Amino acid sequence: MRLDKFLNSTNILKRRSIAQDMCDHGVVLLNGKPSKSAKEVKVGDEITLVYLEYEEKYRVLDLPKTKTIPKSQSHLYVFKEQ
Repeated sequence: MRLDKFLNSTNILKRRSIAQDMCDHGVVLLNGKPSKSAKEVKVGDEITLVYLEYEEKYRVLDLPKTKTIPKSQSHLYVFKEQ
């Protein structure tokens, strides 16, 4: 699954266009490297979102089979690391 679609479908980011823009500006890291929005995400990958004052890290647990999932089920697909 594409990185931008994954960020949107798992409710990490609200819209796919925001995910694409963040990837274009190099603030989305996949396994520690800046990644384009079309990069394929696999189970076990680490996604880092770099904001101005902090970072958010997520571990991919599973790939969604549908376009969107309920927010209550997002914990089944990503684990937010502290």
